[in-house]
Amino acid sequence: MPYAGSARPTAEWNHFDFAISDGVGRLTFDRPDVLNALTFEVYADLRDLLGELEHDGRCRVLVITGRGKGFCSGGDVNEIIGALQEMATDELLEFTRMTGAVVQKMRELPIPIVAAVNGTAAGAGAVIALAADLRLLAASASFHFLFTRVGLAGADMGAAYLLPRVIGFGRASELLLLGERVGAEEAAAMGLGRVVPDAELAATAGALATTLASGPAWAVGATKSLLTREQDMSLGSAIELEAWAQALLMRSDDHREFYRAFVARESPRFTGR
Repeated sequence: MPYAGSARPTAEWNHFDFAISDGVGRLTFDRPDVLNALTFEVYADLRDLLGELEHDGRCRVLVITGRGKGFCSGGDVNEIIGALQEMATDELLEFTRMTGAVVQKMRELPIPIVAAVNGTAAGAGAVIALAADLRLLAASASFHFLFTRVGLAGADMGAAYLLPRVIGFGRASELLLLGERVGAEEAAAMGLGRVVPDAELAATAGALATTLASGPAWAVGATKSLLTREQDMSLGSAIELEAWAQALLMRSDDHREFYRAFVARESPRFTGR
C-alpha cells in the first residue's frame, strides 16, 4: 500500500495465530491451556496488528476467536497481575493505555470485526469481544466483566463507554458493578450477540466473514466508521456527515456495479472500490 504505517507488514506474529485468506483475516488466541489468557506480548502484538490492518488492502474483514475451550480469559494472573504489583504508577499507566489502545484501534479499524466467542470471555477478553462489530456466541460461551471482583474499576478498556451503547445503561451497570458471569443465552437476550451450536460456530463465523468480504467493502467500512463516530455527535452533525459520506460513495465503483447488475438482471460483482 502506498501510505503504509511502516516499511512493510509484519511477516509473522509470535503470540497468536494470524492469517489472511480470500479477504478474511483470522486471529486465533493460542494459549488454550490457560483459556487464552493475555500476556504483555499478546496485548502489544494485538495493538500493532490492528494498526497494520488499516493499511493492508488484503483484509476486508477480521475474525477473532480462541483455540480450545475459551475465547479469552483476560490478563494472565501469573504473567501480568503479579508483575503489575511491582510497577510504578507511570509504568502502570503505560500498560493501561496500551490495553485501551487495543479497543480504540478495533473501533477505529475501517473493516468489520467478527468475534466468534467459543467459550469464556472474561475481563479483557469480554471487552475485546464487546469491541467487535458482530458477535457469534457458542452455546457454551459466557461473558464475565469481572473487574470489580478483583478490586479494579469495572470501567476498563472502554467497557463503560461501549457496553451501555450495546445493551443499555441499566443492564451495563448491573454487569460492570456486580461482575457476575452471564451465559450465552442471557447475553444474547441482552443484545450481546447471536447464539449458535458449538459445533457450528467456526463455520457460521466463516460464512459471515465471507459474506462481508465479498460485499462492497468500502460501503461496509464507511458504515462502521459512521456508527462509531456518530455516537458522540448531535443529530445535525451526524446527518451532515452521512450526507458527505453518501455523496462520496455514490461515486464508487461498487455503487455503479450495483446499478449495472440491476439493469442487466445479474448479481453484482463488487470489488471494494
